[in-house]
Amino acid sequence: MSGKQRTPRTGAPSRDVRATGLAAPLNPGRIAAYAGLAVLGALVGIAGALVQAAWFPGGLLLALAACAGLFYGGRCVFGTQLGALAPAAGWLISVLLLLGGRPEGDYVFGDETGLTLFLLGGMVIAVICATMSRSPQPGADSGRPGK
Repeated sequence: MSGKQRTPRTGAPSRDVRATGLAAPLNPGRIAAYAGLAVLGALVGIAGALVQAAWFPGGLLLALAACAGLFYGGRCVFGTQLGALAPAAGWLISVLLLLGGRPEGDYVFGDETGLTLFLLGGMVIAVICATMSRSPQPGADSGRPGK
């Protein structure tokens, strides 16, 4: 080859690729945010257990709507599955601890139907929010000509 230097291809990806997901370096702020989401999930679980037992049909729907809002909000804010799973883990732990009952024999949940619907509904909502596809980025090109 001659002494000419070759110019790099245009449009080629750069060699400096940032690691994402589990390969990304630990970020203390992000870890604290996920822990905050888990605590918020625990609070929503406790409030939902009390509300769904007090006002059965409407309270159950309100509790499940709060779960859906928190799980979906975590997913949208962070853009990762962990954004939905962190509050879901806090929710599940708090609900299972409340399910244990007290030494006197009673527990927080009102009836078995409400308990079953609250547990299954919350878990289904968590799975839906964690496995949903990524939402399209604003301003992204649709790929269709003329649009």
